[in-house]
Amino acid sequence: MKLRVTVCIGSSCHLKGSRQVVEELRNIIEDNCLEDKVEIAGTFCLGQCQKGVCVTIGDEFYSVSPDTVEEFFKNEIQTRI
Repeated sequence: MKLRVTVCIGSSCHLKGSRQVVEELRNIIEDNCLEDKVEIAGTFCLGQCQKGVCVTIGDEFYSVSPDTVEEFFKNEIQTRI
């Protein structure tokens, strides 16, 4: 079963860099040959607009920016696969 990582692409998160977050996550996953283990999905507003680019894994919310994608990947994604 793939680990599903959902990134908000609503207007507020879009302005805070959600597109870059998605692209960077996809690049990291591809570079590490993890396409069969991690799935990136987009969603509209998760109701956590004040927290920046909202990312969920399961029912846990994370605030991720283009500058913190690698740290998020290492701490939250890599440790689960």
